[in-house]
Amino acid sequence: MTQLKEKFDKEIVPKLIKSRGYKNRLQAPRLVKMVLNRGVGEARENEKAIDVSAAELAAIAGQKPLVTKSKKAISAFKLKGNIPIGLKVTLRGDRMYEFLNKFINICLPRIRDFKGVSLKSFDGRGNYTLGIREQLIFPEVDYEKVDRARGMDITFVTSAETNDEARELLELLGLPFRTGV
Repeated sequence: MTQLKEKFDKEIVPKLIKSRGYKNRLQAPRLVKMVLNRGVGEARENEKAIDVSAAELAAIAGQKPLVTKSKKAISAFKLKGNIPIGLKVTLRGDRMYEFLNKFINICLPRIRDFKGVSLKSFDGRGNYTLGIREQLIFPEVDYEKVDRARGMDITFVTSAETNDEARELLELLGLPFRTGV
């Protein structure tokens, strides 16, 4: 069991029960899964871009990504139907906690001028999405092999019913939210 999962079971759940007045441990919100999503729009001209990006995302997540394809052709975006245009990885269980621990303690401090993550990215149902501008903050990415900076979205899916419960859970897990404005 990972350190963060142990901390969740032994420290965070009791704090949530005390602060929110839950009757038992199962009512406390928990992190269900994390989804890493990356759009690779350049794949419509360069077919190798999706392979390079998939290898990068696999190294970051520790799991092979699923290739997402376009659903229909959109001429305004020069997009054909059923071609690979994105990647996604769903992390659950121990892998999710390991990734979250690495993300909070290693990757976020490597972001230049980092003041915390925004409080405005909750969806109203207790889920939080965070955008990363470049993949170089992850230690698995070799700077020499990067051809261009590609970002990604990281979605934290929780069992919380409100944004406030989810914010408290993510704060206790160690996600540094921006204070002030």
